Amino acid sequence: MKVTCDLTITLDGYSAGHNQTEQRPFGDDGGDGWGDRLHAWYAEAAEENRAEIDRMTTARAYILGRNMFGPVRGEWDREWNGWWGDNPPYHVPVFVLTHYPRDPQPMDGGTTFHFVTDGIESALRRAREAAGDGDISVVGGATTVNQYLAAGLIDELRVHIVPFTLGAGTRLFDGVPPLNLEQIESRATTSVTHLTYRVLP
Repeated sequence: MKVTCDLTITLDGYSAGHNQTEQRPFGDDGGDGWGDRLHAWYAEAAEENRAEIDRMTTARAYILGRNMFGPVRGEWDREWNGWWGDNPPYHVPVFVLTHYPRDPQPMDGGTTFHFVTDGIESALRRAREAAGDGDISVVGGATTVNQYLAAGLIDELRVHIVPFTLGAGTRLFDGVPPLNLEQIESRATTSVTHLTYRVLP
């Protein structure tokens, strides 16, 4: 069982731009809508990147930051079940980090969102219980990934680098102490370079 991470970033390390909204969850990334430039490799070039996309779906539990789950801030004062509609792509338990309690939210296809209010280690402990012998994936956003990296809780880091820069936004590695990484895989496609690193002690 491994704790992995998949995150799409720009060449200068940003996973989202400023001015995130419900209509533009990844903020100002130079596109016209839902992560247009950052995630075009996933949405528009799926077959060329099939190996990486398929690998992202093999985890037996996932961890998300609240900002990745949705735009609702503070108390849960409106109905919101994630960006993905009635059948999210996870199909296993998902643990959402938040400061505000909320009952578990079962969805179609086997996904249940569980809301964790007592920190990243608690979320990881619950994800381990849910995953059994399977892998756990910390899928973002960058602020959540940075917390897990800083705590030494990620075994394998997979970054998908798209060839443009943002200059500002939410950045991978901000606040993370120096890391020892061993590159174990790399592959370039038309629109993205996939890099996989083992995080060394």
